Amino acid sequence: MDTVSIRPVSDDDLPAAADLRWRWVLENRGTPTTTYDGFVRHFVGWARENAATHRCLVAVRAGEVVGMAWLAVLPRVPTPRALERASGDLQCAYVAPHERDNGVGGRLIDGVLTLARELGLERVTVHSSARAVAAYSRHGFAVSPRLLQADLSRE
Repeated sequence: MDTVSIRPVSDDDLPAAADLRWRWVLENRGTPTTTYDGFVRHFVGWARENAATHRCLVAVRAGEVVGMAWLAVLPRVPTPRALERASGDLQCAYVAPHERDNGVGGRLIDGVLTLARELGLERVTVHSSARAVAAYSRHGFAVSPRLLQADLSRE
């Protein structure tokens, strides 16, 4: 049986990552507002332009990208105790349906958290689907009573 490797995305992997993102929208009953090819071109360009702030890890089995997770690195306001500060947001985690429930998602989460530690981030947040809450909890995420959000998309 082939093993899954978790590694940083390569430039050659970006179209496959775009495909996973496209599949996520379709799976969640979203309606694309662009063509598939147009989305892939835009996504690949965006990923290249934002590589300094958005790090992607991919799960690869037998040469096929079967999952991804992104770490958005966000600078934070300095304090007298820490002049350089940053936090992270785990974004766009997605595992292809045929690879789910076998640990691939957990390995991506662990990979993102390891990367965040290597970058010296203070914390990592995630906005999870209901299905993935248990996985994030198993890997160290917990509900924070002080982390609030204003959903501006509904105004």
